[in-house]
Amino acid sequence: MADFTTAARPYAKAVFELAQETSQFDDWSARLSFWSALVSNPDMSIRLDAPGLTQQDRAKMIETVVGDDMDDHSRNFVRLLSENNRLALLPDIQGIYEGLRAEAEGEIEATVTSAFELTDAQRDNIIAALSKRLDRKVRIVNEIDKDLIGGAIIRAGDLVIDGSLKGRVENMERIVVN
Repeated sequence: MADFTTAARPYAKAVFELAQETSQFDDWSARLSFWSALVSNPDMSIRLDAPGLTQQDRAKMIETVVGDDMDDHSRNFVRLLSENNRLALLPDIQGIYEGLRAEAEGEIEATVTSAFELTDAQRDNIIAALSKRLDRKVRIVNEIDKDLIGGAIIRAGDLVIDGSLKGRVENMERIVVN
């Protein structure tokens, strides 16, 4: 994964710069999302990996599926990825692009892992507290992990706050053992 991220970063930065210059953040988000889903689809993945296909054939296959919605920049980007055998990086490119976009727009995505689904009030309280602490607009993604028993673990960029009961028990265990 780290190798994929390293290889994907220059492509994501290039797309981000193009989207920024042309004020097309939403368009590029939608394109990258669709292409990522496309190359991640098991049936499409098998077709793209078929022996005997040239890199041009692979690019043409994606262009055919997308249809008339591809502008010149999109077509050139897909062809470049294909020529460099990097179509499989599209999900990583999308993730990095979205991170760059969020940073440019003053947003950060926070993952809140909790034992249960957050209520609207809990979500609002976490957003308010994180927004104040990080001085950014916060978008919450809630993941459920029943093993936490209660509380939550919040991850936003480099910030990690473990307020879970499981984390507290493990911390007490470390203190007692040491």
